[in-house]
Amino acid sequence: MSTADDELRQLRTALEIPTGQEWEGAIKLLLRLMGEDPRREGLRRTPLRVKQALQYLTSGYRLDPKKVLNRSFKQVKHDEMVVVKDIDFFSLCEHHLLPFFGKCHVAYVPNKKIIGLSKIPRLVDAFARRLQVQEQLTVQIADALNEHLQPLGVACVIEAAHLCTMMRGVQKQNARAVTSSMLGAFRSSEKTRAEFLTLIRSNLST
Repeated sequence: MSTADDELRQLRTALEIPTGQEWEGAIKLLLRLMGEDPRREGLRRTPLRVKQALQYLTSGYRLDPKKVLNRSFKQVKHDEMVVVKDIDFFSLCEHHLLPFFGKCHVAYVPNKKIIGLSKIPRLVDAFARRLQVQEQLTVQIADALNEHLQPLGVACVIEAAHLCTMMRGVQKQNARAVTSSMLGAFRSSEKTRAEFLTLIRSNLST
């Protein structure tokens, strides 16, 4: 069993331990530490709302990427690049618990198997809706697709804005981070890599 499977099981267990009251109690404590009164009218339902929001924003822990990619088609003959671009996503930075968001572009070159196009955005969400760093998210998406399809190559490029750099620290509102993971033909063949980057270039910052 892979390390990723072990980590997924541990994270699932960690999320299933707290009760609703424990969630809300922790959020009330945070409000008090900020100098607020969780009993005042505007904040009375805030612990419940934050609990529900965080549970949704981290719902990827309860999704198994292998089940997301549970089906492939072997009888379709297609050996040209498949690209799904402009996949909107949001995630939470694991360093500051602040959002980062942007677009993800994924491609693969089939090797006897293809997958339903809707599976790729679902895979992105399964990994993005966790505490993340962009570099890790990029690699996880590419690795999962590569493991499931065993294609000739996989590529994943993510461009994102990070509120942790926009709202605090260096406070650079226009900065964007671009990360990539290139496997197989996308790493070994400059022509394949260039074709992919050309197809998505209109979406990347210039």
